[in-house]
This record gives sequence, C-alpha cells and structure tokens, in this order.
Amino acid sequence: MSNASSSSNFIKNIVVDDLQSGKHKEIITRFPPEPNGYLHIGHAKSIVLNFELADEFKGKTNLRFDDTNPTKEDVEYVESIKEDVKWLGYEWDNLYFASNYFEEMYSRAVLLIKKGLAYVCDLTPEEIREYRGTLTEPGKESPYRSRTIEENLELFDKMKNGEFKDGEKVLRAKIDMTSPNINMRDPIIYRISHSEHHRTGDKWCIYPMYDFAHPLEDAIEGITHSICTLEFADHRPLYDWVVKECEMEKVPQQIEFARLNLTNAVMSKRKLKLLVDEKVVDGWDDPRMPTVAGLRRRGYTPESIRNFCKEIGVAKAASIVDSQMLDYFIREDLNTKAPRTMAILRPLKVVITNYPEDQVEMLPIENNPDNEEAGIRQVPFSKEIYIEQEDFMENPPKKYFRLFPGNEVRLKGAYFIKCNEFIKDEAGNVTEIHCTYDPATKSGSGFTERKVKGTIHWVDAKHAVPAEFRLYEPLLLEDESTDKSFLEQINPNSMDILNGFVEDNMVNAKPQDKFQFFRHGYFNVDTKYTTEGKLVFNRIVSLKSSFKLEK
Repeated sequence: MSNASSSSNFIKNIVVDDLQSGKHKEIITRFPPEPNGYLHIGHAKSIVLNFELADEFKGKTNLRFDDTNPTKEDVEYVESIKEDVKWLGYEWDNLYFASNYFEEMYSRAVLLIKKGLAYVCDLTPEEIREYRGTLTEPGKESPYRSRTIEENLELFDKMKNGEFKDGEKVLRAKIDMTSPNINMRDPIIYRISHSEHHRTGDKWCIYPMYDFAHPLEDAIEGITHSICTLEFADHRPLYDWVVKECEMEKVPQQIEFARLNLTNAVMSKRKLKLLVDEKVVDGWDDPRMPTVAGLRRRGYTPESIRNFCKEIGVAKAASIVDSQMLDYFIREDLNTKAPRTMAILRPLKVVITNYPEDQVEMLPIENNPDNEEAGIRQVPFSKEIYIEQEDFMENPPKKYFRLFPGNEVRLKGAYFIKCNEFIKDEAGNVTEIHCTYDPATKSGSGFTERKVKGTIHWVDAKHAVPAEFRLYEPLLLEDESTDKSFLEQINPNSMDILNGFVEDNMVNAKPQDKFQFFRHGYFNVDTKYTTEGKLVFNRIVSLKSSFKLEK
C-alpha cells in the first residue's frame, strides 16, 4: 500500500512553494461546514485533507460554521459536526462562526456601496434570473443598477432595520452583466430574512450570501489556503473580487479539488435530509447512511476512515470511488483488533444424542489467530447446541461439505459430529437435527484417524445469549447518475433483521464493542437499540470481498 499520508499532491505542492518563496510563514486552513445537516464521508475527506495538511507543515486549522442561512440551520447540527471532527481524531485550533463577523460583513458591504460597487435591487427572484442571461447570452442590467450611492446606503440601512419584507429587496454587487462567467453578473450579496438565528436571535434580518461571506471569513481569519471542491472553481473570480474590493488586509488563495463520489451512496446533504424527513431511514445516524454518525454507529473506526481518505488522494479530475474500498480499510483495521467469537444468526437446534445428559465442558478457543496476545476463552459445550440453518441440507448438491444425513463435520474448537436423523414441522421445515459425536476427536487432542472437509460454528444452547442482528446492503440500488427519481433508487432490502444467539461471553458486551463473528463478518454493538438484557449487532462488513487495493 502506498504511504498516502506523506505522498504529494497538487495542493501540497502549492503549499510547499508558498512556504519556500516566503509568501507565507505559516499555513492556516479551515473546515467550514454549514450547520444544516450531518457530515457525510465526503466531508470526512475534506476534514482529513485540511487538518493533515496543516499538521504536516506545523500550521493551524480552524473549525468554522458558515451559519448565514438561519432557516436551515440548527444547534443540533453544530454539536454533531463538532463531535464528528473530534471522533475522526482532530482538534481544531480555533472555533469560529460566520455570525461572529456579521458586523464586519455589513460594514464591508457598506464600503462596496460607497465605492459604487453594490446597489439595492427591487427585482423579484424570477426577474433576476431572467435578467441574468444564459451561458450563451449576456445578462441585462437591472433598472435599479443606476441608483445613487446615497439612495443605496439609505435603502440598505432600512433593509438592516427591518423595514422591508422578505424578498422585497436584495443587495447586489455591481460587477459585469456581460461577463462570460455568470457568477460575476451582479451576484446577490445580501438578502432579507426575518428569521431567528441560532446564535444571534433576531438581531439581524439581513444575511450575507455564501459567495460574499465565505471569502470575507477566510480573509478575516488569515486563512492561507482555502480548499474547496470543484463546483466552486467558477466562483473563484468572485471570491477574489470580494477580497480585493472589500479591501481585506489578508488575501487567501482558493484551491479546488475533486469531491468524493462513492458508488451506491447518497452524497448530497439535501438528499440525506430527505431520507431522514421521509423516515426512509432511522435518523441521520442510521447505519445505512454514509454520514460520519451513521458510519460510527455501524462500527467503522476513525482509523479506517482516515486511511481511506488518505488513500483515495487529492485530484483535480472528478471520479467515482468504489465503496468496497472503504470496506477494505475497516477489514484491515479490525483484523488484529476485533476478538473472534461465534454467533448463530438463523438458529437450528442440534441434539447430540450420545453426549452425557448433564455434562458441560469448557473448551479453549483462541480469541484471534492473527493476534497471539488476544489469548483464549473458555467456551461451554453440552448436549444441545445451535448451528446455522444453512449448515444443514436434507438433499445436498455435490461439493456440499456441511451437515446432511450420514455426513460428518467438525464443530469449531470442539468435536466431530455425524448427522443421523432430523425432525420436520408440519410445513416441512427442518426444526431439529440429531447427531452423535466422537469423544476421540476433541479439538487439540491430536486425533488424525480420519479427515472431514467441513467445519461449522455453533453456540451452546444452554448458555446461548439471545441477540438481534442487522445485516445491511447498499441504500441505493444504483448510482445517482441514473434517470430515475432519487426515492425510486432506494433499495427496499437494504436492512435484514435476524434473531439468533451469541456465545455467553458476549453477555456484557457494550455499545461500540466490535467482534468478528466466525464466517459472518465484523459486527458492532448498536448504540441506539442495545439495552440491558437486549443485544443488537450491526454488521459492519462481511469477511471477504472481490475488491483489491493496488499496491
């Protein structure tokens, strides 16, 4: 595997050049989410990029909330974002909010008006769109563009004082309605919104637009490299215009990189919110969601997500990453960490007819064959056990090496057992298997007389702990690029809930404890539905995949 954390990329090359040339003595980056939803794996890529870049060059990273749209923002989102950043393993140097700068943003807007570079416009949103023009046709100037500086100052002051209704007026930058870049055609920089802000309350009824606020925030904080995704490349001329014409002392540099696109995953905060609002999922932290909170609840580790983000790298060209790559990194991380244990997801009872009626013996089984320090555990074994339904077939096909009438298999860590008969219910379902065991075949006894081709796992019926298992498939049936509507792409079978048993050593398992269940995969104790006396496990990932990481 490549050493992704120290590998170079075009952004790092810019930083190196800026430090060597003396343009900057210190690197300052920022992660600037809008608190209008939970973070997803794409945001994790940006977090890792910004924090790791600053750390590598002994710089600083700010966490800044772009809270300029009070109608969509909430304290819940602020707290969830802070929790996610910390969980991923990062500490910000400063915590800021765009709302910290509302007074200065207002004064900079006034400066633009005084310079003749901003005006109050009365056009409706529909008229503004119509006047804006198209990619092939220039825009038309607003009839309010020629207002005097004095009139604009008076109207903007009245906007601030709440004397107009929402949408009645806006403040626009006066740039160039014929510009080939539509973003430069007199963009709106302030709008009226009589809304309660989660930090400033009702102090303000006008709020800056993102394209005006963001460059000012970066400049005020002395951000050296403002790293954002490719969709903002066309906004860069406006970013630079705002910094220059607002006469900001410090001049940040905007640099764009390709956002993360993941197969079979919803990578739009708006669509994720729709899933939550429509109750398609169990909240923002549903284990099927690609949110950081959802990945955490499902059982992904911060190390696996960081390593994934480093490995996919930073590029200018958009691409789609196979979601199996993320699964690769959680397997790599848990391989030596997660204790091995046995779980039966679809139980079928086995009675060992020749095993002593009241005997219980403790069998030593290793906790992790890839980690000797994990030691061994003592597993109870008695006359009745549970196995998986799929480990028995009445009429098996060729090369089926598990239990069937007359066949012998090895119970992991225990004995050979041979199927002699089975019982069915009225519907024809097998409900119980009767077997005999060979006492001479105890695991570790050195028995070599005969071989068996199949090894199956089991749980002792007398000591088994009931548990619920949640198995997941991708939330999207297809990638988002199809012509189907978004909700039509939702996989109706994205979650399968099963009830079975785990070993008795799991009775005290706590939320976020992780295990590898023999043959089933890696599982995490659910944080939401696990209660005292009820264990709920989320399958993080299966054991094997066709995906291979290029070395």
